[in-house]
Amino acid sequence: MPQRPVPTSSRLNEVRYEIRGALSHRARDLEAAGRDIVRLNIGNPGAFGFQTPAHLREAMRDSLPRSEAYCQQQGLPQAREAIAAQQRARGSASASAERVFIGNGVSELIDLSLRALLEAGDEVLIPAPDYPLWTAATILNGGKAVHYSCPASRNHLPDVDQMRALITPRTRAIVLINPNNPTGASYPRALLEAIVELARQHRLVLLADEIYDGILFDDARFQPLAVLAGDHPCITFGGLSKVHRACGYRVGWLTVSGRESRLADMLHAFDLLAALRLCGNVPGQWTIQPALQGPDTISALTAPGGRLHESRRAVLDAVAKSEFLHVVAPAGALYAFPGVDENKLENFDDGEFALELLESESVLIVPGSSFNIDYRNYFRVTLLPEAVMIGDVFERIERALCRSAERQHRSRQVA
Repeated sequence: MPQRPVPTSSRLNEVRYEIRGALSHRARDLEAAGRDIVRLNIGNPGAFGFQTPAHLREAMRDSLPRSEAYCQQQGLPQAREAIAAQQRARGSASASAERVFIGNGVSELIDLSLRALLEAGDEVLIPAPDYPLWTAATILNGGKAVHYSCPASRNHLPDVDQMRALITPRTRAIVLINPNNPTGASYPRALLEAIVELARQHRLVLLADEIYDGILFDDARFQPLAVLAGDHPCITFGGLSKVHRACGYRVGWLTVSGRESRLADMLHAFDLLAALRLCGNVPGQWTIQPALQGPDTISALTAPGGRLHESRRAVLDAVAKSEFLHVVAPAGALYAFPGVDENKLENFDDGEFALELLESESVLIVPGSSFNIDYRNYFRVTLLPEAVMIGDVFERIERALCRSAERQHRSRQVA
C-alpha cells in the first residue's frame, strides 16, 4: 500500500517569505557549482564585513560564566531596565522594566504578540509593501492581514483616510514599520499623530516595528510612536540586529506602553507565552545595557562619508543613470526599493527578472511582490555592500534590463 505524504497546516498555503525562498535556494545551488553570487537579499551586516562593536563582544565574553542557567522569562532585570530607561529618555513616561519582554530577535516577539492578541478571523492592518513576517505571523496565528497601500507616488507613506476605510468590527491592530523595510521611508510626526488618533478612535492596538530606529540618512528624524500614543496601548519592537550589527546574537525586545488599566490581560498573556518558551538567549542579553548606554557606533556609518551613506549614494547615482529605473531615496533602514518604468518595459515581471538576473549576472535580489504588493515592477536591494560593489551590481542589473528590452523589441517586430 503506498504511503501518503504527511499533511501540513493549510495556513502555510497563504504564507510567503521569498527573502529566503526559492531564489535563495537556487543561489545556493549555483554557489555549490562554483559561482560567486552577490547576495543582496538579506539585511545581514556580518555577511558584508560589518562587525558587532567590540564592547558588546567583550560584555558577552565576560558574562558567559553567568549565562549557563535559564533566566526569568521576561529577560535579565538589568537588560530590561536599560531598555525601559531608553524609552523613558525618548519621552515614554510609562516605560518600565516590568513591561519589557526580551526574545530571540524581534521575529520571535512579533509572533508572540500576535498569538496573544488574535482570535480566529481578527484583522490586522499591515503596510504594503511590508516586512513579510508581519503578514505571515498574522495568518499563522489565525488572523487576516489587511494591507494598506504605501506607494512610491506618496514616497511610500500611507494615506490615513485609506487606512480608515479598511477598518471593520474585526480589526484589532495597526502595524507600522518605521524606518521602513523594504522602502526606507521615515514617517513624519504629523502622520504618526494621525495614525495614533485613528487607533484611538477605533480602540486598536498599535504595533510599532522600530528595529531600524538609529539608521537614518541626511535630515531624517526618528519619532518613537509610543511617545505620541501616550496612554493608548502601543507595543514597540526593537533590538540589536541592525543598529548594533549583531544579527547572530538574536536579541530583540518588545515594550508595552499605555494606561495600566487596559494592559493587565495583555501583559499576563505575554508573560504566559514567554514562559512557555522558557527565556531568550541569555549570553546575548548581557550586551543590551552596554549597547544602549555605551558609545554611538552607527551615526558615523550613516553620516556623509560613512559606509552606509556612500552605499546609499551609489544606489541613487546608479538609478539616476539608468534608462529603466526610478527610486524614492531611502530616508532610513538598510534597503532601497527601486521600480522599473513600465512605459519602457511592458508587462515586467519581478520574479522572472530576479531569476534571470541570478542566472545571467550572479546577483540575488528580492522581487517586490514578495512584500505583499499587487504590482510586479519593484525589487529590494540591501545597502550593506561597499559603494564600489553597489555600482558594479547596478551595472549588471542595467545589462539585464537592456536584454529584457531588446527581447520585447524583437517580439514586437515579429508580431
